[in-house]
Amino acid sequence: MSKFQVWAPVAKRVQVELKGRRHEMAAGSDGWWNLDVADAAAGDDYSFVLDSGRPLSDPRSRWQPRGPEGPSRIVDFSQFSWRCPRFVPPPLESAIIYELHVGTFTPRGTFESAIEKLGHLVDLGVTHVELLPLGQFSGSRGWGYDGVDIYAPHHAYGGPNGLNRFVDACHEHGLAVVIDVVYNHFGPEGCYLKEFGPYFTDRYKTPWGEAVNFDGPDSGPVRKYVIDNAIMWLRDYRADALRVDGVHAIMDASAVHILQELCTAVHDLNGCLGRRLAVIGESDLNDPRVILAPELGGYGFDAQWTDDFHHAVHSLVTGERDGYYGDFGSLADLAKSFGNAFVYDGRFSKVRRRNHGRRPPEHLDGDKFVVCLQNHDQVGNRIDGTRVGHIASDRRQMIGAAMVLVSPFIPMLFEGEEWGASAVFQYFTDYQSRELAEAVRQGRRREFADFGWDPQKVPDPQADETFERSKLDWDELAQQPHAAMLEWYRRLIWLRKTMPSLCNHHRGHVRVDYDESQRWIVVNRCCVALACNLSDQRQSVPLRGGGGRIILSMDQEASISGAAILMPPDCAALVAVGECKCR
Repeated sequence: MSKFQVWAPVAKRVQVELKGRRHEMAAGSDGWWNLDVADAAAGDDYSFVLDSGRPLSDPRSRWQPRGPEGPSRIVDFSQFSWRCPRFVPPPLESAIIYELHVGTFTPRGTFESAIEKLGHLVDLGVTHVELLPLGQFSGSRGWGYDGVDIYAPHHAYGGPNGLNRFVDACHEHGLAVVIDVVYNHFGPEGCYLKEFGPYFTDRYKTPWGEAVNFDGPDSGPVRKYVIDNAIMWLRDYRADALRVDGVHAIMDASAVHILQELCTAVHDLNGCLGRRLAVIGESDLNDPRVILAPELGGYGFDAQWTDDFHHAVHSLVTGERDGYYGDFGSLADLAKSFGNAFVYDGRFSKVRRRNHGRRPPEHLDGDKFVVCLQNHDQVGNRIDGTRVGHIASDRRQMIGAAMVLVSPFIPMLFEGEEWGASAVFQYFTDYQSRELAEAVRQGRRREFADFGWDPQKVPDPQADETFERSKLDWDELAQQPHAAMLEWYRRLIWLRKTMPSLCNHHRGHVRVDYDESQRWIVVNRCCVALACNLSDQRQSVPLRGGGGRIILSMDQEASISGAAILMPPDCAALVAVGECKCR
């Protein structure tokens, strides 16, 4: 027997279409409709019919085997077979996150083929695997941020069974799983939520149109829709954390913000599941309320992405100053970010033409912030999807990697970064509507005006080759210079995981020295210093507290001389500079 439920407060009649027959549903309280069907079981397809209209997929569908336009399929989570049911995830504060897109991570682009590469991630030293959004979207390929059936793992990746096997395999390899979820908007094609109820409101506007109705009339079931979805990934698929997309674009004037309610619901689940779950937010507000505890007026996220650190590193490594990079570019900005996380903590932003951000309280340690050299946004939202290695030298990328992995923050890598992958990561879609596809093409061209890029060179998001160009080439791992880059990342990660000075997240233990004119910077982490020479000249870089010994260097020419390190151009080195006092 299967129980069917759907929220459709405006409908006068609701039916379930199942096995060629339509069954009448009974109206319950608060707009919910219910029906038990004795001969319905896992694997059966069904649809809902509102007021004798066309069949629609279930808003809470667990499986859309033929995409959002097709029927939903019943899933019985109790039938999943778990080989590693008692997995305990590594704590978030010790995380090294690896962000990947299932469709481009391997040539086949499925959960099953991704499992074959988990050994590589273990060897690299990764602890958490973060998957770009999995909810069903239109077509067979896309980034996942235009999901419409957010309860159903995308059919082209392998559906519910494929995700179940992937999470289980990660756990067998000792890897925690983070799932990226999108609650600030829904995709423009294949979304039928409006036909069921007031899921949207015109009181706010977002970059994607109407906002999700989190605080208006009949918003209770909409809030429950999102909370239940978050719980599903953690309880039914046994994921270990969520990354919530664009929390700054979630509009809610309620006394208890939907984000606080979501974080509270996840943390309440800890006791039920016996696992420590986490929620990470993406926010460009530079507002510490995202990660402050609710009793201090915050939302209660365990950590948040920190764009300022990325921008500060990127602008120095690549020399780019276009668009939002115009607010960055100095060693002073990077030095501030190492200790403060936010560069813009209330100071004036010339790009925004206003003061931006607020200083994080001193008690918030570095493990409240996730930083990176590259991610899907910063690569994929370039005109041609180029990575740091395409616009800067390998040596410059290695310097950037060292800055991220020696920082007091939680580091994140983007798929293929660790070997300097040659594959681009471009924006790709598979919309079925010609009008929508053309609107997306034109919209992408307009987006790049601020960066001074030629809009006519924007790859066609709908083209097969745009997607194919974005797939990783795993044969590169055994080739140079990719093998050398991979070894650099492996050694940095090993040092971060084994040296107490680098495991420490206290922002107060970070000391930064730099010289803007000479283009060098030294980041002191207790008894370890990261020295970077960003100039094109060989020079002597002073070390705080005297000399030491080099424990890792990009270049054999680097050497210690008294209280300084002699460094060739574009070089980074880690130096042991004294007794560790940071335990």
